[in-house]
Amino acid sequence: MDHDPLILASASPRREELLRGLRIAFAVCPARVAEVHREELTARELSMLNAFRKARAVARQFPERRVLGADTLVSLGPRLYGKPKDLGEAARMLRELAGRTHQVVTGVCLLHGRGRGQRLFAEATDVTFLPLTAVQIEAYLAAVNPLDKAGGYAIQERGSDLVAGIVGSYSNVVGLPLERLQEELRLLDGPHPAGTQWPE
Repeated sequence: MDHDPLILASASPRREELLRGLRIAFAVCPARVAEVHREELTARELSMLNAFRKARAVARQFPERRVLGADTLVSLGPRLYGKPKDLGEAARMLRELAGRTHQVVTGVCLLHGRGRGQRLFAEATDVTFLPLTAVQIEAYLAAVNPLDKAGGYAIQERGSDLVAGIVGSYSNVVGLPLERLQEELRLLDGPHPAGTQWPE
């Protein structure tokens, strides 16, 4: 088993905090790649593609290490929500999500460049929002910075102001599905690593 620290290909402080909770040794090296947006892809497909791109970019710098890339999207039916460009777009996202159930999808790529293989997967959590007034949305956006968060919100930051309930992994909504991640790390370190392979 590889005991070198995992490389987290992300600048997200939320993902760092989640990994620390697993007591996994890791170092941070954010991927310098632009996230792609393709309307023909589902939330699962697009989040996995972006996670793979991030992991691959960093794995080229650290071919002997395990690299973790991740990407989170919010999906309401066929509509996908990434990070809002400004507060106006964040407010629009919250208005559209209010009183409805959406999915938070996180794509994850675990990649080892020197023959150890990769694990590529996505997890989805159903999140139901409370009905929200314009005043409630304005108050939330005044208290929480939405611009680095898919869908314009963070469940761990005053989430009770927005969320009526969830079905699935809470940590997935924060940014990493920890339960699935632990299992996939074991599989990556096993004798026969496998997983969905993206073409070069």
